[in-house]
Amino acid sequence: MEIGYFGIGIGPTVDPDWVKTVATTIERLGFSTIWAPEHVVLLEQYTSRYPYSTGKFPAPPDTPIADPFTTLSYAAACTSRIRLATGICLVPEHNPLVLAKTVATLDRLSGGRFIFGVGVGWLAEEFEALGVPFERRGPRTRDYIDAMRKLWTERSSSHDGEFVRFANVLSYPKPVSGKGVPVWFGGESNPALRRVAEYGDGWIGFNLLPDQAAEKIKRIESLLEANGRKRSDVKLAVSPYTNPIKTDDLKRYRDAGVEEIALLAMNRPRSQQDMVAGLEQIAREFIEPAAKL
Repeated sequence: MEIGYFGIGIGPTVDPDWVKTVATTIERLGFSTIWAPEHVVLLEQYTSRYPYSTGKFPAPPDTPIADPFTTLSYAAACTSRIRLATGICLVPEHNPLVLAKTVATLDRLSGGRFIFGVGVGWLAEEFEALGVPFERRGPRTRDYIDAMRKLWTERSSSHDGEFVRFANVLSYPKPVSGKGVPVWFGGESNPALRRVAEYGDGWIGFNLLPDQAAEKIKRIESLLEANGRKRSDVKLAVSPYTNPIKTDDLKRYRDAGVEEIALLAMNRPRSQQDMVAGLEQIAREFIEPAAKL
């Protein structure tokens, strides 16, 4: 089992010194992946329900949230081995041709270490501010990803979908792998799990304890079979998010089918030294035991 770190590019880790410190420390300590969140804007007043707490986003609306691709590119330049992932990119808020270029560029700069963690979004008011319809964002995401996969893998690409159309375009550079970039879906709802099973390369579930993860993974496995796919076709990761877990929980996650656990670091570290100490504590409690499972 692998242990990832969530997240970078939020709060104090939007600053370059913090990015470098966190990225180099977690690579030194043996973390598998570093995850960066995305929100273009937040709002002080909204009616949308945040899915991972009481319904409100668990940080002040003026909390710095950096662009994840820029942040991960900087982290890539500071490291050489650790995987880099968006956790998650709000795909329907983007122009898919521009996003495909951004993803491919980051993958190239990182030497093929990028995981494209994606989702459909939850904050309707953010979509409204961006001028993007909130309705049917699921089908829009599918159309965009289908188009991006063509741009990543074909010399000349054409696409005629409901939300995006283009003909005979060339998009370079390509990702390092001829298969493109792995697409991992976030989300725990039935539609989200269906996306994983139908056309995802992986899954990152949030706010899940071992028993809850086991239930979701059984559903994914059933959906994979219904879609003629194998369990080995996808990688499965979970973040406990703000739920505290113990070392003994690692085996329970493993038995549920989890391959990576993305752990949240300490809240509001006062200094980079505090952040490093917290990461070293996580490594002692989780990375070393996980390597023995």
